[in-house]
Amino acid sequence: MPHDAADTAQNALQTTPLYDLHLSLGAKMVPFAGYEMPVQYPMGVMGEHQHTRTQAGLFDVSHMGQVVLRGRDYAHVAQALETLIPQDVLGLAEGRQRYGFFTNPEGGILDDLMFANRGDHIFMVINAACKTADLAHLRAGLEGQGIHVKDITNRALLALQGPAAQAVLAQHHPDVADMRFMDVLDVPLGGAECWVSRSGYTGEDGFEISVPAAAAIDLAKTLLADDTVAPIGLGARDSLRLEAGLCLYGHDIDTGTTPLQAALGWAMQKARKPGGARAGGLPGADTVFADYANGPARLRVGLLPQTRAPMREGTPLFDSETAADPIGQITSGGFGPTLGAPVAMGYVPAALAVPGQGLYAELRGKRLPVTVAKLPFVPANFKR
Repeated sequence: MPHDAADTAQNALQTTPLYDLHLSLGAKMVPFAGYEMPVQYPMGVMGEHQHTRTQAGLFDVSHMGQVVLRGRDYAHVAQALETLIPQDVLGLAEGRQRYGFFTNPEGGILDDLMFANRGDHIFMVINAACKTADLAHLRAGLEGQGIHVKDITNRALLALQGPAAQAVLAQHHPDVADMRFMDVLDVPLGGAECWVSRSGYTGEDGFEISVPAAAAIDLAKTLLADDTVAPIGLGARDSLRLEAGLCLYGHDIDTGTTPLQAALGWAMQKARKPGGARAGGLPGADTVFADYANGPARLRVGLLPQTRAPMREGTPLFDSETAADPIGQITSGGFGPTLGAPVAMGYVPAALAVPGQGLYAELRGKRLPVTVAKLPFVPANFKR
């Protein structure tokens, strides 16, 4: 094969099982994490954002990785996984899910993820851009402990998000109405065996649905047949998670960010924190725990630009209008449709990470005022 043809084949974008449906719905497709994904539909990002906040939005998140971990029993798998992540896996009840993250030897974050106790195994969802590296990391860390790591490639993943999500999904199976935030359940939907969690990444109530790939379009069409449900693209997914103060891997968290710097201490349970029953025993534990002892040097904070100009990732932050050197930078930013104003997140020295603290961002050569704000910008509407 000629060199350029090989490059073209290697760089070819993958598609999800819902690709044809996206085209039929008028989606604008863009490259994202190696996939051709819908960034918006004819409704537009603003309309899609508000529709999800007020009714229900259907997202294709099939580009994410789905992984099953199996061993002798759940305890065996859980104890092995705790050598890679600083979460309490062993203490997670059956039928429940948690947010977690891999750490590296420097105490940074390799990827964030979701993991669920499915009785005799763990089901995990990992980020699309990190999928290959995460699978290699899991296999290198777990297979020597007798854990089988299976990459699930024959299922799609849908997210139904918004205040109407429960009413819509309960029409197809009433048991979903009794689920609480972070519950997981096997539910037949549209004749297909689905793995449903009451979770999502929008700050709204909703569900993520792992469905056999062959049944994905039929299920999506069934859900979209409800007048309250609209298809939603990556643009609104990003503005929703930003208003919810949720991290995007590779932007707000990365290999150079420790959990406490990222304000993710809440995601480490008591048993895994310093002094806990199963503290440590994972990559970078000394660095992660040093932040508990000494406090992190910098912190992820919310930022409210005081002008109408959205401030994007990479915008430098200064502690005064005339300071020569930046003290941090914005990691995510854009317009917040719910607030009707720009919103952003970024990192600043811990001493300046105080709500109400005034800073300046440099935009096109001008210093513009921004204010440190408490996260989230829009309170979560999860069903507790």
